[in-house]
Amino acid sequence: MTGRNRIRSLIIKACSTAVLVALVSGQAGFAQAGPREQAKRIHDRIAGVPPSSSVLDSMASLIPSDPEAAAFIAMNDPAFYNVTLKNFAAPWTNEAMSKFVPLNDYIATVIGLVRDREDFRKVLYDDVLYIGDPSLNLPNYSTSNNDHYESLENSGVSLKDNLERVNQSTYTGLPTSATAGVITSRASARAFFSAGTNRAMFRFTLINHMCNDLEQVADVTLPPDRIRQDVSRSPGGDSRVFLNNCVGCHSGMDPMAQAFAYYDYEYNANTDPDGELGRLVYNAMGETDPETGSRVQAKYHINSATFEQGYVTPDDSWDNYWRQGANRRLGWDPSLPGSGSGAKSLGREFAHSDAFAECQVKKVFENVCLRPPSDSADRSQVSSMVASFASQGYDLKQVFAESAVYCMGE
Repeated sequence: MTGRNRIRSLIIKACSTAVLVALVSGQAGFAQAGPREQAKRIHDRIAGVPPSSSVLDSMASLIPSDPEAAAFIAMNDPAFYNVTLKNFAAPWTNEAMSKFVPLNDYIATVIGLVRDREDFRKVLYDDVLYIGDPSLNLPNYSTSNNDHYESLENSGVSLKDNLERVNQSTYTGLPTSATAGVITSRASARAFFSAGTNRAMFRFTLINHMCNDLEQVADVTLPPDRIRQDVSRSPGGDSRVFLNNCVGCHSGMDPMAQAFAYYDYEYNANTDPDGELGRLVYNAMGETDPETGSRVQAKYHINSATFEQGYVTPDDSWDNYWRQGANRRLGWDPSLPGSGSGAKSLGREFAHSDAFAECQVKKVFENVCLRPPSDSADRSQVSSMVASFASQGYDLKQVFAESAVYCMGE
């Protein structure tokens, strides 16, 4: 080896050793992060912004004895509401599942329920709506546009301090019995009741609040008696496709999506193709659809010639066929009847399931820890948090705190 090559070899060896030492030291220091480092990590994960010195001092003092209290201090930061929770809920409000949407009544209601530490199950069935504080002089809440919420967001005020809980029925004109939390919000109606057959509302409620898509709950063993006329029983002329595929989703979905039979999203497709100025409509008692002669929206009877012997929707009564068969695993509440009328009772059926609770916990865990549960320790932690979520009144703030503490040493 020449002198020059020997020098080069020694330099490479020295540098490699130095890098290894630095990595080992860094890992050791990371694993042994002190209270201030852990407090900062909690704040960064919850609020997405660094804490002030005084906040960091307060949080660090609690880390050894009560780290969850430190997490609750982090949740006092306005960014937790304006950014973390807004981005947390935004994908639930559109079919593209995009975070890049303006604030709307669906998102604001999720933020408000979390802020107020309400039973989060109410998000799918309560007569609840959160609006901007009237003192802000915003455009009034409207059933025909989103100006109120876009102005609230553009004002830059703290949503923690400027959201007010009201009855949804008071502001939307829906009967109290027809309100169903975010399901009957304007944003949700625009995304999932617009056109179509209202099956989109069922599917995306299942995805967003039960963490299951239709393929995951398909069950071909259930009776097909409630599948509507618009579903071909021989797609492409082959009945096996229906029996082995289509029936798996529709046999469970159609009997439950019947709960939405009186709802529609009304807009002028010629002048407003994106439905920006549309509104949720509901056929109340005594109101009938001119095309059906009943309260059932016409969309429930489209393509009726596809299979004339199929089910004709007479009203908004629903039945949960998934209480039998493979989907009993979703953990339906035995104290509920498994049937009912309208969106409110169906929302309660979903929200009172084990799958709903587990879904919320998993989503918070991933949001705070920046990864899905991936090993036995993570799965054990999720199970523990699901039990805690249920025992503490379905308070989602508690889930954020427990997730942040679990991941504060990462």
